[in-house]
Amino acid sequence: MYELIWYFIASVLAGIGTGFAGLSAAAVMVPLLIVTCPSFQGETGAFQAAAIALASDFPGSAAAAYTYIKNGNIDLKRSRIMMICVLIFCVFGSCAAWLAGNVVLGSFTLFLTFFIGIRFLVKPDTSHDSISAKNKPLTLKEIVISIFFGVTIGFGTGFVGTGGGMMMLVVFTVFLGMELKTAVGTSTLIMTGTAAIACMSHILIHPAILTQRWPVLLFCMIISTLSSLISARFANRADNHTVGLITGLVLTVLGLVCLILRYRPVLMRFPIVFDTIDGLFRFILFYIPSIILCSLVYALIPVPSFVLRKLLHLIAFASITALILNAKTWQSCVLVNIVFALLIWPVLKIVEKEPWYSGLFVEKHHGEIMASMFSLFFTSAVVIAVGWGFYGSRIAAAAAVVMWGIGDGFAAIGGKLFGKHKNIPHADSGKSLEGSLACLIASFITGIIVFHFANHPVPCVRLLLCAAAGTIAELYSKNGNDTIIVPAVLIGTMILLKI
Repeated sequence: MYELIWYFIASVLAGIGTGFAGLSAAAVMVPLLIVTCPSFQGETGAFQAAAIALASDFPGSAAAAYTYIKNGNIDLKRSRIMMICVLIFCVFGSCAAWLAGNVVLGSFTLFLTFFIGIRFLVKPDTSHDSISAKNKPLTLKEIVISIFFGVTIGFGTGFVGTGGGMMMLVVFTVFLGMELKTAVGTSTLIMTGTAAIACMSHILIHPAILTQRWPVLLFCMIISTLSSLISARFANRADNHTVGLITGLVLTVLGLVCLILRYRPVLMRFPIVFDTIDGLFRFILFYIPSIILCSLVYALIPVPSFVLRKLLHLIAFASITALILNAKTWQSCVLVNIVFALLIWPVLKIVEKEPWYSGLFVEKHHGEIMASMFSLFFTSAVVIAVGWGFYGSRIAAAAAVVMWGIGDGFAAIGGKLFGKHKNIPHADSGKSLEGSLACLIASFITGIIVFHFANHPVPCVRLLLCAAAGTIAELYSKNGNDTIIVPAVLIGTMILLKI
């Protein structure tokens, strides 16, 4: 069951990479299978993982290519020379791979994936720079480039076990002047052939892949194909800017994850670094899918915008609380919050220009979401450092974060639905007694639940005092400063009451 989960994750990510970015399934599947699945760590494990990835590449690339062909996003005239070279030399690469033994995905490809992803995040839309080159005859320089990269990519396809999609994407967009959708479509079409040839070569060289690994082979092929087809359809319907943005995000995340997996033995020599990376990876796996799921539900079920906003807040608080309860050290937990805040800042800076951004995240004014997220994660880092690092209580830090988040959410919802008694002296004009009462009750009950399940009994009177202190701080905080004041008051009260 453990390995089956990783087969599914690797196949889905591989399909997304193929459908959106023309990325070979092997760029994702090979390192993931080798690192996470013990059955692929033997003498021929990498060779078998490469064969399975190539077998998944074949139908996945074919499905994606068909979608791109239907939408006119293929340029065979400028790619045929490179395609012929790639198809021929991938056979030689497969033979060399078996002679070389246990080959793992090269670091160059991983770094290339990561930096090309950054490139598309910075400049998502390349259509204005390259669309004029479509279907034009190749110059002598471009012919030489096509032959050189066709030979090297083809050999690498067979030798390393990649479909060559990442390298072809670079050549098509940077050297041959194709716009992103055309480059992705053309690379997936070529990968259909290279993956089929390289996969057959791997199986002929090592038949055990088919006789012993056929359940894994079939499972990965089905999942990656479905994922690739869905991703390709979305990519062809979206505008170039959105496709470029998502492509950049996919490549950056995949490149970073694969680099971490590739250099895991080195990172393990530095526990704080490895613990931080491990915590960040787990946090992202919990946080990002939850945000996406919540957004999809909002798109299907009409709910008030303020409810969505608070649900997104609650997801953030729940993710941080889960991080605290599962982190190995408080130092790594603090670093995860800081690193994630620094990573999310440029991403939000880029996507805030999208028309859907302000409506989806219910932004009150320009830049408000970025500032709120930044202060949320940095304040959480301080709470963890004080509560767990200084005071020595992991549970107190977790309780302070989740009581803060749940209390704030119920204060807003309670105030919106039932808030009649407002204009409280010296308090924020938008807050009400009903909202504060909801905050007090929700925060108090949350505290009881956290300490109960942590087997850390605390007198209810003390928890009630903590909840009351946090509620008063929330009521009298103005201009969004409750993000900083409320958690500080909660953790400070816990320390004073020796909870």
